[in-house]
Amino acid sequence: MDQEKLLSDFLTFFTTVDPVGTLAIFVGLTITLSEKDRKEVAWKAILYSTGILVAFIALGQIALGSLGIELASFELAGGIIFFLFGLQMVFGSSATDAKAKPEEGHGIAVFPLAVPSIASPGSILAAVVLTDNRDHKFWEQVAITGLLLLVLGITLLVLLQASRVFALLGKAGTNLVVRVMGLILASVAVEMIIEALVEILPTLNAA
Repeated sequence: MDQEKLLSDFLTFFTTVDPVGTLAIFVGLTITLSEKDRKEVAWKAILYSTGILVAFIALGQIALGSLGIELASFELAGGIIFFLFGLQMVFGSSATDAKAKPEEGHGIAVFPLAVPSIASPGSILAAVVLTDNRDHKFWEQVAITGLLLLVLGITLLVLLQASRVFALLGKAGTNLVVRVMGLILASVAVEMIIEALVEILPTLNAA
């Protein structure tokens, strides 16, 4: 794998996991907790979301195959969703709204932090699409999984330093970074859509 591909995959994971947007939710939901409890919530959220995303890397493509869904079709759908998600981030209406509230009866580490903030639909799609068995050997998939774990590690560090980071960026700075990440995600999504169409269109013409 070349460095350009690794960088593209890293940015895709970074924008879909969205550590900065998750920080906004985290601060809003844990503002009344002690520092110790806040760190415990951060660790649990990362562990839960890591389990979910790694499970999709390992089993997601098998599940799609059992349903008769071609990965190119999933990649096209993923690209469209990534693009819409990126637009939402750019225009300030993404799921990273700091006003998100925990679902009654569930710990905030599970909802909304692990799901749908960190293990978001976008990051789940990225985990499946970027580790495509047709295009990547086992060790390449391991490397891509390592990139995901790196992004999750960065997210954990951001959450553990939530008070300092949020004070440094402020609301305006956080919103700016989220919008820049949204623009990058939209650009990556366009590339995914083009790649999927290149694979799908010849089969349609043949039919």
